[in-house]
Amino acid sequence: MEEERQLTRWEGYVDWRRRPALRGRHGGMLAASFVLVVEILENLAYLANASNLVLYLSEYMHFSPTKSANNVTNFMGTAFLLGLVGGFLSDAFFTTYHIYLISAVIEFLGLVVLTVQARSPSLKPSACGPANLDIPCQEANGGKAAMLFLGLYLVALGVGGIKGSLPAHGAEQFDEDTPQGRKQRSTFFNYFVFCLSCGGLIAVTLVVWIEDNKGWVWGFGISTISILLSIPIFLAGSSTYRNKIPCGSPLTTIIKVLAAATLNSCVSRSPKGCISRSPSNAVASMATSPSSPTLASKEAEENAKTRESTDAPTESFKFLNIAAVDNPVHKALECTMQQVEDVKIVLKLFPIFACTIMLNCCLAQLSTFSVQQAATMDTKLGSLKVPPASLPIFPVTFIMILAPVYDHLIIPFARKVTKSEMGITHLQRIGIGLVLSIIAMATAALVEIKRKRVATNSGLLDSDHPLPITFFWIAFQYLFLGSADLFTLAGLLEFFFTEAPSSMRSLATSFSWASLAMGYYLSSIIVSIVNNVTGISKHRPWLSGSNLNHFQLERFYWLMCVLSALNFLNYLLWAIRYKYRSTGANN
Repeated sequence: MEEERQLTRWEGYVDWRRRPALRGRHGGMLAASFVLVVEILENLAYLANASNLVLYLSEYMHFSPTKSANNVTNFMGTAFLLGLVGGFLSDAFFTTYHIYLISAVIEFLGLVVLTVQARSPSLKPSACGPANLDIPCQEANGGKAAMLFLGLYLVALGVGGIKGSLPAHGAEQFDEDTPQGRKQRSTFFNYFVFCLSCGGLIAVTLVVWIEDNKGWVWGFGISTISILLSIPIFLAGSSTYRNKIPCGSPLTTIIKVLAAATLNSCVSRSPKGCISRSPSNAVASMATSPSSPTLASKEAEENAKTRESTDAPTESFKFLNIAAVDNPVHKALECTMQQVEDVKIVLKLFPIFACTIMLNCCLAQLSTFSVQQAATMDTKLGSLKVPPASLPIFPVTFIMILAPVYDHLIIPFARKVTKSEMGITHLQRIGIGLVLSIIAMATAALVEIKRKRVATNSGLLDSDHPLPITFFWIAFQYLFLGSADLFTLAGLLEFFFTEAPSSMRSLATSFSWASLAMGYYLSSIIVSIVNNVTGISKHRPWLSGSNLNHFQLERFYWLMCVLSALNFLNYLLWAIRYKYRSTGANN
């Protein structure tokens, strides 16, 4: 007890028993290290199935290739979009600590359902195909399909909750009021992406191999054990965590401010000579109002002056300032200037968020056309033949190499050159990722030109036979896209967490995952538009043909390169105008 009296409290934070968190006892890199270990296991459990799921749906559930691909896209997109739900609940009602535990249990239950179905032949469609010519193939339906999608979307719900809470929980462990705390938080985000990639590396190599050679029961079983093991490891750090106290629904605040600004503005513009409701004269009008005698007291005047000085409205989004008036249209729409400023901050984050969707659209090519390119090439590595589902090993490996190099070499050097605490700001880091994505798409186009030239020269343009060119050429576009992913994802996570109001940080951090989901959806939309436009007047669409050699894939990559360049120019306009609210980012 005497020791607790000597330790100062973390204002706004509690420990896992909801007692006040104490400086020197809670938080710090030790607490965050538990989060990093858990992220390895969590991403292993997710990617072990997501990277190879299309094979399970087509070969074991007998869905068509198109339906299998759509189901995988829907599953992955939903999982990342549900990160917004996890972030919202962490800010509004629960701590990130509790949301992770609840989400991990939900994902575990989903994986148990999938494991049981994979193990029991009676819960899957009957075997068919070349080895079972007497049995026609029939896709999973009825109760079998219901069980499959129940398991998948329980996993998606759990993954969404984890993605929306775990990064914010780790970042909450550091003191943002000190330069050392801010540097440690930046290091945490770098190594969070490193650990995410580490889990992905194990998933796309070891677990994918086990699924292909030992069966999906083993694959689902490993994922189930992995997410189950993450729970006691996370709980082991309970005594070291500091947990932010939920501050109420951030969405309610946003909706209330927008509604109040709209309705109050309508009243202030009324032709009946109503008193103006602008924040600049709200305090004065109430102080002199004869119908408010209590405000005439000295204490009320002092409170009004204090509120006026501390809640001075900013110039950005001036139309929202009218939401903070002393006599709103309805009492339920009463807003403080702090709430108005918080909403302004969130609105300023949206253009940056939108500009990263195109980069994630480029990243989607790693699991689609890039894999198909490599599948037509020589994938042998000595005597080992690399399966297509394991090709993401390239960007994952690059990220794992680059993350510590960036944190221990590049950032210290940048700090010396720029004489600033950050070295490279969040927006500069995101911008570097966007530039790398442009280079990646240009590289992909050049590699495709070379691949098709080899196919033509070797007489294999109309053949499905592997081309006499090593798949290591694909590694170049993976290198640039993997590097872009590190710079942008880590930069986005830290940017959203640092810049968002403290009451909305988990929700804002989950925007990073929502951007990834929208990138996947945008990729499908662009492919459809390209085929529809280029297929006019009986021309063959760019992305169609009897095999990949007949595709005009290099043209598609050049188009993505141009779109990425235009997106980068748009990003520059917003990034140059953006003003950081955090101390560390400005230094």
